[in-house]
Amino acid sequence: MTSSWRPGCPVGLGDLRLLRLSFWGFDGAPHTGELVVHRSVAADVVAVFGRLFDRRFPIHRMRLVDAYRGDDDRSMAADNTSGFNCRRSVGSPNEWSEHSYGKAIDINPVENPYVSSSGSVEPPAGRAFLDRSSSAAGVIRSGDAMVRAFRSVGWSWGGDYERSKDYQHFSVDGR
Repeated sequence: MTSSWRPGCPVGLGDLRLLRLSFWGFDGAPHTGELVVHRSVAADVVAVFGRLFDRRFPIHRMRLVDAYRGDDDRSMAADNTSGFNCRRSVGSPNEWSEHSYGKAIDINPVENPYVSSSGSVEPPAGRAFLDRSSSAAGVIRSGDAMVRAFRSVGWSWGGDYERSKDYQHFSVDGR
């Protein structure tokens, strides 16, 4: 991890774990991807992705954010599912994102965009997926297998936020 971690990040490298996880791709075939998470949540994340694999929930791509030089916008535009990335919170530049602690994961960002309270959409290609009743592959909906799997280990979903909606985002503490 050369792009996503650097001195000054709120968590040390020794507290992070690299996970290699099986997932079903949009092509209907099994794949192996990589996520970095905090060591305290690694077993829960493995369990969640095991459930998702069993249910054949499709994931477009799962690469370390380092493949995008630590650039969250590039990772989202590539529809990349990712975990740890030492960066500030969207909308709160004085706070570390939960991704900076390895306690948040974004899944299929194009199909599950971040929608600000003012209506902006990130990534921009996510605008095509604002209709949450869509049956498109990889779309996360309230109460579906993805949301249930993360809730079973105590994580929260950004699709439940009141002001903005962060449909791709799951985190330990709900931020």
